[in-house]
Formats: sequence, C-alpha cells, structure tokens
Amino acid sequence: MTGVNAPVTMSDVARVAGVSTATVSRVINGHYGVSAHTMAQVRSAIEQLGYESSLVATSLRRSRTNVLGLVAHSFQSYTAEVLKGVMKALSRSGFDLIIYANSDLYGSYSEGWERRHLTRLSGTLTDGCIVVTPWGEVRSRTPVVAIDPARDSTAPSVTADNFAGATAAVEHLLGLGHRRIGFIAGRSSLVAAWSREEGYRSALTDAGVPVDPTLIGRGDFNPESAVPLARALLQRADPPTAIFAASDGMALKVLEVARDLGFSVPADLSVVGFDNIPETALTEPGLTTVDQSMYQLGYEAARMLKALVTGEWEEPRQIVLPTSLVIRSSTAPPKSTARS
Repeated sequence: MTGVNAPVTMSDVARVAGVSTATVSRVINGHYGVSAHTMAQVRSAIEQLGYESSLVATSLRRSRTNVLGLVAHSFQSYTAEVLKGVMKALSRSGFDLIIYANSDLYGSYSEGWERRHLTRLSGTLTDGCIVVTPWGEVRSRTPVVAIDPARDSTAPSVTADNFAGATAAVEHLLGLGHRRIGFIAGRSSLVAAWSREEGYRSALTDAGVPVDPTLIGRGDFNPESAVPLARALLQRADPPTAIFAASDGMALKVLEVARDLGFSVPADLSVVGFDNIPETALTEPGLTTVDQSMYQLGYEAARMLKALVTGEWEEPRQIVLPTSLVIRSSTAPPKSTARS
C-alpha cells in the first residue's frame, strides 16, 4: 500500500483501475489494443490518483524544469488574450510553457480546482505557475502568480484597477442621462468582481442615485449565468434603461436577451461590459466596455513569475494595471418617454 507521501506508481494506477500494469502502460503511451471501457477506467484512476508518467520522472532528475505553467479553469476569449501576453514575456527566455485547463469550455466551477491542478504541476512538471482567476488562496511548493486573485489573497498577483474601470463605466451611463442602471455581477470570491460592484455602487452614490438592490443580478462570469438575470431585469414592469455587466461574456448575452425580448440597443437599452475581448468590436452594435488590457495582465504575470523562479524579483508583489473606457455604439441617452 502506498504511503502518505510516497509517489503514485503505475502499479497503483493498475490496482485502482483493476487492470495490469502492461495495460496502464499501453494507455499512457497511446498503443492500440485497449478497449474504450478499459481506457476510461485507467484514465479515471490516473485522474483520481494524480499520476504523471515519464515527464515527471525526467524533471525530478533536474534541479529545474525550465517549464512554467498557466492554469485556468476554462479556455475562453479572456484566457486566450492573457496567454498572448504570457507568450510574449516568455519569448527567448529559455522557459517553455505548459497550459492546464479543464476540457469543458463553460463547465461549472468546483471549489478547489486550482489546488488540484497545481498539485499535478508544481515542482515536478513546472518551476512555477500562473493561475488565472482562482477561487481561493493559491499555495504551492513553487512560485505562483495569480491573475485576478481571490479576495484577501496574499499571493503575488496582477490585476486591473477594477474599481476605477467600473466607476468610469457607470459614470458614462450617468452622463448620458441614465438613472435606472442594472448590474450583473461576477463571481463574488474574486477581488475583480467585488471591486467592480463597489465601483458601480460608488458611482451611483456619488451622483446622488440610490442603489436599488433589485437591479443587481448575481452572475459568476460564466456568460450563460447572465441569461436568466438579464431576462428577469428586462421583463420587469419598470426595466432598467441600461445594464452594466461585470464581464464582456455576460454583456454579450445581455445583448442576445434584449434582442430576443424586442429591445433595441441602444435605443431602448444601453449595455456596457468589462474586459474588451475581441468579440466586443465585432458584435452589432459594438459593445461599449472597459479595457483592462488582458494581454498586459499576462505579460506582467509571466515577467513576475520568471523573476520569482530565478530569485530576481525585487518589485512589489501586487501589480495593479490601469483601465480605460472604450465607447462604442451600444450606449446612448435613454428615451425621454417610457417604452410601450
């Protein structure tokens, strides 16, 4: 029986899967002659035990792997833009990059996903990892940098000035004459989501507009989470004249719901997002949004991680990048009379 701290072996995988070690080897190396059912059993055992094969053994023979990791829950437009910055920072650095993400594009979040991924990567496959929007505090045997960290996180991190960005978005809507402004929030465990809601509340309060809790919907940054929330807001007897969503993915879903319900954007409803992913410039109408320079988030995170791994980092371990408002055609002054 494997000890508490003993490495997982191929024999352990074979025992849990109920097959021979030769079968496990064939699955790992992609050889023919294994049924789909048996292959699924072996892969399930590998996942359950956190087993990694030859690459781990090779890395253990070296003091460093010269590989960095990027860990994300799923791979969406936001993560893709972050990755571009990471790759630029690592160009000609001598470090390779391994990307570890769930296969389900919009899969449901499960608490502790980042810890499970880091356990598989840190100290064996990689010298350090970048974790994108972790649920909670990230801890590892090797250096870790969080992009958009959890609230109260003490880990080295890179984030945008989410409060200032959200404030600018709501001030833009207020300047157009909107007073009933709905808000679709992100996942509450993230400092980005909390700061964006605080920015929304602060801008309304500073303008003398009461914050109406019934105009706030609780999403989780998954675009689909915005659909029922937007529908509930727009089917009210007194719908908002504008909606600010805490991410572009959710804002794009607001546009879809508005279209389905017969609202014209921006004539009947103004919509603002946050991120400035490429799709926002291509949709019709173009989405007004807050640019948080996802490329720069990735670049700075990789720059920090490289220096932490080599022991050369001497700057502050929490980097906050500026945001800017990008005004497109999804926002306009509200109608002077109520929509019939």
